[in-house]
Amino acid sequence: MEINNHNFIQQLRNKNEEALLYLIDEYGGLIKSVIAKNMSCLEEEQHECMNDVLLAIWEHIDLYHPEKNSFKNWIAAIAKYKAIDYMRKYKKEISNISYDEISDTDSYVDNHLEQEIDAELSERINELLSCLKEKDRELLILLYANEEPIETVENALHMKKSVIYNRLSRAKKKIRKRMRCNHEENL
Repeated sequence: MEINNHNFIQQLRNKNEEALLYLIDEYGGLIKSVIAKNMSCLEEEQHECMNDVLLAIWEHIDLYHPEKNSFKNWIAAIAKYKAIDYMRKYKKEISNISYDEISDTDSYVDNHLEQEIDAELSERINELLSCLKEKDRELLILLYANEEPIETVENALHMKKSVIYNRLSRAKKKIRKRMRCNHEENL
């Protein structure tokens, strides 16, 4: 069976490897550019991230719903969040290295790279959250960027859990809508 633009999604769902090759040919450039934009300071890790994005698409193709989003937007979002995950993971790895294990030169390079990663992550997070009210931004940063437990956030912001979950739900909808609009503008 020839894989084309009309049947490749169904063929991905059927786990046809030819459809994965079609995906790479048709959308590989988009995926690479999204990863490169979000991981510019980790060039060596971009290929591994690309593989993880393709694996995520392969494993989770059943979560794609054409009535909710275009395929292009869906895979671009997967690539963006995988790249951000890589940045966060690498930042944690750098933070956990003991100074006895590295030389002064390595320490300088790692500190400089960690600062670049911090700056890039902050920029991406601020860009993503700019459509939200200050209170909602603070809430998302505490929960997702700082990985604070819900109870800590509840006490820090003096909000009930139900209010937090409602605000999170509305904030995520706003972010999704903004991402869709931004992506459609860039097409």
